[in-house]
Amino acid sequence: MKNYYKLLILNGFFSCRRGNMASLPGWMRILARGLGAGLSLFGSLGAGLGLALGMSGAAQAQAPEYPSRSIRLVVNFPAGGPADIFGRAIAARLGPALGQQVVVDNRGGAGGVIGTDAVAKAAPDGYTLLVSPAGSLAIAAGITKLPYDNLKDLAPITLLVNVPEILVAIPSLGIKTLPDLIAQAKASPGKFRFASTGNAGMPHLAGELLKREAGIDIVHVPYKGAAPAVNDLLGGHVDIMFADIPVLLPHIQSGKLNALAIGSERRAPSTPSVPTTAELRLPGVLANNWYGLLAPGGTPRSIINKLNQVTVAALKSAELQAQLGNQGAIPVGNSPEEFAAFLRNETNRWGTLARSIGANWE
Repeated sequence: MKNYYKLLILNGFFSCRRGNMASLPGWMRILARGLGAGLSLFGSLGAGLGLALGMSGAAQAQAPEYPSRSIRLVVNFPAGGPADIFGRAIAARLGPALGQQVVVDNRGGAGGVIGTDAVAKAAPDGYTLLVSPAGSLAIAAGITKLPYDNLKDLAPITLLVNVPEILVAIPSLGIKTLPDLIAQAKASPGKFRFASTGNAGMPHLAGELLKREAGIDIVHVPYKGAAPAVNDLLGGHVDIMFADIPVLLPHIQSGKLNALAIGSERRAPSTPSVPTTAELRLPGVLANNWYGLLAPGGTPRSIINKLNQVTVAALKSAELQAQLGNQGAIPVGNSPEEFAAFLRNETNRWGTLARSIGANWE
């Protein structure tokens, strides 16, 4: 009996499809029309879904491989300084490796915060990158409110270089070693003035580490940047200074300044005769003004990995290592995860020190 009704319904459906509805009973005409409409709707939906999937697949297949256009590399300090030197050295290698031009964009101001903020708010597509020193990434974040979250709004790619801070003294003091400086500073508290490039900058914090670890009293004299600080140092208006090796190296080589020590665990290739603070039994006086490469937060991991791969390969090249070494830098080139962990540790370390001395970010 069940088979009989099945045959009747199928007969009604096909009669409907052929337009031969008049011969069917009323109840069968209604059933046949409903069945036909349902199958038509299902077919339309299936066709539409297939078309959408096909278009999606075609769009993915046609998506250009990264990078398909030029890349903007923001350096958050003006041209001519260490950040600019390292940024341009990296840009010159990334361009050929990626097959696209890498354009350096100097966006200085507010100790690097303006350029960093511009990248933090840029589209996370890999076409805006940042080269920055420790200041606006780690130190400032530890002591002041910033327009960006240094650990969330930026995606670490790799640590490019470590640049140890080097301690120098003017020759007229007659001081040629760090132990000599410490001995004289203890004999005459408050006598020596140390210059810095500004409050809470790495040169300032390196001097504060020396005061704390050596137990000496030296007076901080902040300047607005490296140029005026070095000019006053050469003029004898201040006595000693910590700064990035590239800033002071020409004056050390010319004999205008005496190099006493570098704040590092190992000697720098550009100043092989200058001992480290670790060698001089001051292991706590470690001050590296490092520089890193970052992208906006949310940049796809595939792009981060590609940028990391080509950058690390460039940093391992003998040519770039020699170029950076001549500038007093020590190439690094680690993984995104290692750089992220390093950034967290540095934010805590320098923030704690800066807060303990009441330093304000300028």
